[in-house]
Amino acid sequence: MDFAEKQQLSERDICRIFISPAIEGAGWNRTSQIREEVYITKGRVLVSREGVRRANPKWADYILYYKPNIPVAVVEAKNNKHGVGDGMQQALEYAEMLDVPFVYSSNGDAFLEHDRSLNSGQIEREIPLDSFPNPHDIWEKYCKWKGIEEEHQKQIVNQDYYPSFAGKTPRYYQINAINRVVESVAKGQDRLLLVMATGTGKTYTAFQIIWRLWKSKTMKRILFLADRNILVDQAKTNDFKPFESAMTKIKNREVDKSYEIYLSLYQAVTGNEEDKNIYKQFSPDFFDLVVVDECHRGSAAENSAWREILEYFSSATQIGLTATPKESREISNIDYFGEPIYTYSLKQGIEDGFLAPYRVRRIDFDRDLEGWRPERGQIDRYGYEIEDRIYNQKDFDRSLVLEERVKQVAKNVSSFLKKTDRFSKTIVFCEDIDHAERMRQALVNENADLIAENASM
Repeated sequence: MDFAEKQQLSERDICRIFISPAIEGAGWNRTSQIREEVYITKGRVLVSREGVRRANPKWADYILYYKPNIPVAVVEAKNNKHGVGDGMQQALEYAEMLDVPFVYSSNGDAFLEHDRSLNSGQIEREIPLDSFPNPHDIWEKYCKWKGIEEEHQKQIVNQDYYPSFAGKTPRYYQINAINRVVESVAKGQDRLLLVMATGTGKTYTAFQIIWRLWKSKTMKRILFLADRNILVDQAKTNDFKPFESAMTKIKNREVDKSYEIYLSLYQAVTGNEEDKNIYKQFSPDFFDLVVVDECHRGSAAENSAWREILEYFSSATQIGLTATPKESREISNIDYFGEPIYTYSLKQGIEDGFLAPYRVRRIDFDRDLEGWRPERGQIDRYGYEIEDRIYNQKDFDRSLVLEERVKQVAKNVSSFLKKTDRFSKTIVFCEDIDHAERMRQALVNENADLIAENASM
């Protein structure tokens, strides 16, 4: 093909005729190691008066994998009217997102390679089409970049993901989180913190981490702790279901030591009385891995009952999962687990389009702004005298409940939704479970018509 003909080819033609054959010719398997036109993000959700639309998603021309879900390189293609390196800046952005060291740009004449690992000492070089690196060489350099030198470490990192999840494939940030944790465990790190925004799939991510460590026999007995029954039950029936007969949920304060994967509420294995602390029926070295969901809630506090469990099983590798890492004078996730091994923030989730943007509706009443003081001798609904002092926002729905305040918040929120769409996803943040129950009742009363219409649902 002469120069003029090549210049008339489209980008996809350049990929089909020149780039794909060059990659496959280097030994990359088209079925398991090469993915073309891979969507990395969904595109930010944009809300306007005209309606809802999405910004352009980000997608790579090629992502190369050593094994499925273990990406090692990005290749960006351009048509032949562009220079060899014209796709490099875009490819570097994707490589940063995907946490891969090797970046390539090509227009069908050659490849420009950018080595983020600095293994060779030369960051960029141009290589001929017939000299594209093979999977083995790329993998060895990848492992060196990650600090994975020993053969037993490579065996852990090489462990497959759970292969099929009803057509579900992990998103790029989930792959980053899973691989970062597995690589860190392979290198001997035993306290890890993973920060992922609510709604980004922490439980699914935890499952894949546990699956790979369990299947590689790195971790043989594993404890997954959560602080709400619904989280444990959902994990058991949904994301953790592939563990099947190897898994059990600790309940009725009974222990059966014949399983390998244990799911439990914190409350099910702790108590104020010694005989309620059933976790002590396990030996301190029984578990190889303890995964703590929503670890910001109680496990970070040094004097909490939950922290006692972690300290009892201190020989185990421990992974904390949270959407909101807590740092205060009394509580610190980082003090216990260390700096986050990976963070995927709410802001990034919205930017990528995996989470919808939100609008904060702040409601401040006179009591919030001015405070409230009871009349002398005033009693509460149960007949107890209310302490005579000034109460403010720090007290409301904690040490003091103003029932009318809860009703007014519910009325305000419902009024706003009635003007827009009452079936829109809405989050109402509450102080605790009791406050949430009061708010639920108030919202039910403010939306009695919908409750009546949907009573059978």
